[in-house]
Amino acid sequence: MFIKMKVCVLASGSSGNCTYVESNSTRILIDLGTSSLYVEKKLKEINVDPTTIDGIFITHTHIDHIKGLKVFLKKYHTKIFLSEEILKEIKQDINPSNYEIIDKQVVLNDFTVTMFKISHDAPDANGYVFASGNKSVVYVTDTGYINQKNHKLLTNHNVYVFESNHDIEMLMNGKYPYHLKQRILGDKGHLSNKDSAYYLSKFVGDNTKCIILAHISQDNNTKELALSTLENTLKENNKCVDNLIVATQDERTELVEV
Repeated sequence: MFIKMKVCVLASGSSGNCTYVESNSTRILIDLGTSSLYVEKKLKEINVDPTTIDGIFITHTHIDHIKGLKVFLKKYHTKIFLSEEILKEIKQDINPSNYEIIDKQVVLNDFTVTMFKISHDAPDANGYVFASGNKSVVYVTDTGYINQKNHKLLTNHNVYVFESNHDIEMLMNGKYPYHLKQRILGDKGHLSNKDSAYYLSKFVGDNTKCIILAHISQDNNTKELALSTLENTLKENNKCVDNLIVATQDERTELVEV
């Protein structure tokens, strides 16, 4: 059977994050950190009825990743997938009745979803690999680094939605207080353009068709800097990916199909 996957970043940045992934028979969201109304509107722009979402996968509990979750769940009763630790956290404000705990891997219809730990200053934080047949999508944002033990898991996938948060020089010369700069640069912070491009140059392979750079800082980065850093690093490592996209805060990306 011919497998088709589609990916659209609906919003990405420090004010809210949400990504849509679709396989032949399954539709999911990753995080819901913007308003529920915004997500509904963007889904309808790509001809997706919010009632047809099969599951929402939560990466961590920072507000820019769960802000609209309570309202969306109340309206659509969508099943959420999350770790035990994240469930404990969200129960303080949201008491979901339709959920499934992921320890490492879960099967949802024709999706096999593998969760892996990332390094962020939240009680628990996770990245995901979504696979259906011979197609796969990697989702990694909000991490200070990527553990070596996960490198093999993250190699040679079709699509990468990958954090490229800040330009180090812009951050260090910018208006943020010193302690916040140190947080962002630390092992539990965010990936810089340089680190993001380094990891991607190691991970991408012959199967890779698209990279979507995500969680771009509005204060400490530009789309052009993030893109040029990636392009130059891929070139230096003799890697080529045809479709490079930079996700933004207030507009969805194109609907990528592989």
